[in-house]
Amino acid sequence: MLKWLQRAACPHASAAMPQTPAATGPAPHMPDAPDLVFERISNARDLGGLVGAEGRRVRHGRLFRSGNPALASDADLQRLQALGLDMVVDFRSPGEKSPGEAAFGQRFRWQAVPVLEGSMAMDVLMPRLRASTPAQMDAFMLEVYRDFPVRYRKAFGGFMQTVQGGQTLLFHCTAGKDRTGFAALLLLAALGVGQDDILANYLESNQRNAQFNAAVLAQMSGLGVDAAVMMPLLEVRASYLDASMQAIDAGWGSVANYLRDALQVDVAQLRAHYLAG
Repeated sequence: MLKWLQRAACPHASAAMPQTPAATGPAPHMPDAPDLVFERISNARDLGGLVGAEGRRVRHGRLFRSGNPALASDADLQRLQALGLDMVVDFRSPGEKSPGEAAFGQRFRWQAVPVLEGSMAMDVLMPRLRASTPAQMDAFMLEVYRDFPVRYRKAFGGFMQTVQGGQTLLFHCTAGKDRTGFAALLLLAALGVGQDDILANYLESNQRNAQFNAAVLAQMSGLGVDAAVMMPLLEVRASYLDASMQAIDAGWGSVANYLRDALQVDVAQLRAHYLAG
């Protein structure tokens, strides 16, 4: 069991840890972090302000994460363009995209890095959702997270190589929580951000996606899918990220080893680009 789950399990531990699997968690240490507010883009945030290696903070305005930005309104597009993005990295599979998103792709330089190709498309998910219990969907999500560092090692390695170029970028999937959450884990770990802050940043998706999740639940209810079955798919849980960490520990011994040996990340170069001071 990893430190963040050990501390969650101990009610007397002085840690910022959820006591339920879907807890929002405390805000990570991000002083003066500007809040990104969009009309139609969910779960958007700047990773700047987090404390990294040697007490140096992640630079503001360089690394952004979000849900699907192709849903942007005209005002959202103006806000995105003002960020000065060099690259948008999209973890979604082709089946998750719509033809109407082409206009977004013409405005920004983007890179497709599909993860979970096919398995998150609605025509694939619906039969599973209708036939599953909440416990079965929770088990499904745990397996998804175990697959991230192993089955999708090449995809996440490509993402880290892109980031290593020092560009100002936005990375996203559909809801900005699972694939994007694991990518943020790798990126923040490489920058030396502490485990508690990485987890808090991950769990923040539950709060930021509340409106998005409510809309999805209403839609799925109309299609005959029970809310309790949907929740493991909509929430982020500490146990999910722990499943990824256990897979990394089993295969490589540590995140540091995984970054160096599996993904060939030059941590020093990454920190030179994105840490202030």
